[in-house]
Amino acid sequence: AMARASMGKKGREQSVIRQVDQSLKLKPTGEGYFMRAYANQALGDYQASIIDLNNANEIVPFSSSTYNNRGESKRILGDYKGAIADFDKALKINPRYALAFVGRGNTKVDLGNRQGALSDYTRAIEIDKYITVAYINRGNIKDDLGDFQGAIVDYNKALEIEPGSSLAYFNRGLAMSNSGDYHGAIADYSKAIQINPQDARTYNYRGYTKGIGLDDREGACQDYKKAAVLGYQPRANWLKSTDGSWCRNLR
Repeated sequence: AMARASMGKKGREQSVIRQVDQSLKLKPTGEGYFMRAYANQALGDYQASIIDLNNANEIVPFSSSTYNNRGESKRILGDYKGAIADFDKALKINPRYALAFVGRGNTKVDLGNRQGALSDYTRAIEIDKYITVAYINRGNIKDDLGDFQGAIVDYNKALEIEPGSSLAYFNRGLAMSNSGDYHGAIADYSKAIQINPQDARTYNYRGYTKGIGLDDREGACQDYKKAAVLGYQPRANWLKSTDGSWCRNLR
């Protein structure tokens, strides 16, 4: 079902690109370039997206959305300096652009500047208290810094806003595991799997927690094998190795 949904989305974005191509031939507009850039981003063609956003910016300068989206494409392509510059421009035009703070925070994470990222996520939340991604990302930073309870508070807030967020459950599971609450972690991983049954990574982490936290080798092995079947390559490689032979041979 997820594969069909993905193909459907891909088809929609390609249809948008074809329609906008025709429109831009007749009359180049900033909106047209922006729409095509957004579709290219959704398809993973970030370089094409940047080209379209450059063109959009020439026709309609000083658009915070254009700078924000271009910053995101640059970040994904690894141009962190260029991304920061674009997010800064977006925020200069619109100082209350919460998503630009999130984008700049993500870039700071990529650059290893966790405190700077923490500040940007907090600013995004101050502007928009319902911005789930900022709570999740801030929780991730707190977890990395060893503030497991602070991270859990942020994930709780994300789940209040978006109860169906498998990512929030997964990350809260990590924080609970890191804090030593293995039963709580497994419950959260299980909830994430219930929401997204194809998430190989969550099976892997649930298996690890069952094994390390609860000494449930059989349960761990079942999850490891499921993760491998779903395409989690590190675990698939482990199952083929000497270290993974105990699980590989477990029936």
